[in-house]
Amino acid sequence: MAPCAAFGLSQAGTAEVRSSATDGAALPGAGVNSLGMITGVVEYVIVPAKIDAFERFARRWIEPVGSHGGMHHGYFLPAEGASDKALALFSFAAYKQYRALFGTDPDFIEADCIRDENGCVLRYERTFMRPLLPGHPAG
Repeated sequence: MAPCAAFGLSQAGTAEVRSSATDGAALPGAGVNSLGMITGVVEYVIVPAKIDAFERFARRWIEPVGSHGGMHHGYFLPAEGASDKALALFSFAAYKQYRALFGTDPDFIEADCIRDENGCVLRYERTFMRPLLPGHPAG
């Protein structure tokens, strides 16, 4: 059974994804900065006419990040200018454990099904970064 079918959803299509790191591979610099933190930056190309569906998807994703040890910094949606761009930021000290939940944890599957069922995301790209913050020593 397709993952979305378990939630009573069919998969109309899935978004194209590009990532700066391969699934399951060690992330460059992960855990080596003085904060032990890695931040995911997800850049979305969305369908402007489906912004309500994207907001439902985004709201659903925020909760499981926090309940699995991360900090979601929010989604940033179009306000002026290009209406097909959105951004998400989230941080983890233990990203590999969080990443292992993709495709198995019901909360993450349900959130992805909202995106896939509604076709609100055309594509997205993930990049992983380490923070450089004022007052913290080089790491």
